[in-house]
Amino acid sequence: MIGIFGGTFNPIHLGHLHAAEEVLGRLGLGRMIFIPSARPPHKIDTNENIAPAADRLSWVRLAVEGHSHFHVDPIEIERPGPSYLVDTLTRFVEEHPPENLVFIVGQDAFSEMGDWKSPEKLFAMMNFAVITRDPEMSGHLARWMPAGARGDFSVSEDGFSAEHRKSHHWIRQVPIAPLDISSTRIRKRVREGTSIKGWVPECVRLAIETSEAYRTQPEKNTSPPR
Repeated sequence: MIGIFGGTFNPIHLGHLHAAEEVLGRLGLGRMIFIPSARPPHKIDTNENIAPAADRLSWVRLAVEGHSHFHVDPIEIERPGPSYLVDTLTRFVEEHPPENLVFIVGQDAFSEMGDWKSPEKLFAMMNFAVITRDPEMSGHLARWMPAGARGDFSVSEDGFSAEHRKSHHWIRQVPIAPLDISSTRIRKRVREGTSIKGWVPECVRLAIETSEAYRTQPEKNTSPPR
């Protein structure tokens, strides 16, 4: 099976790599494909300081070097226009059996995907692995499944998984032990001139610190609907 790990990766850090490794092992995936977004539609009007797409793509490529099961696909950066996930996943299901594809997403982002473009089509396209913390803290899948998707899935009694009623693709909670690292905090440290050593792969640290990314444009805590 192939894992698809999308995100802004602004920047990619050790927490992303740790999550990818855990999901790869827990689901027995053959490979994990990282897909950096060019300009996510839900972040176009925010004050978030997003590094140039070419830089973020380069950093992801640096970060996965040496990981035989990790790969990078620049599809969203090479495609003009907003980075709609449904368009990206459509390309993958045209090239691979959908039952062999798993989209990797964090719990918070997953719960908001009902507001993304074509959510009904999106949830029927392939399997979804939702990264969570302690399952006892995350709770029953039905409690935070996007409203527009609830009627399309049969949720297991334990709340850890669900099956699409028509396509029969699955959603599974994949609990991991998260690292206390975030892209927001990394950007803040760079802006303040504080070292990010130990937060990102060393090759990525050197690339970020020699670039002009994140050194200006303070961010506000704004998060509009997706």
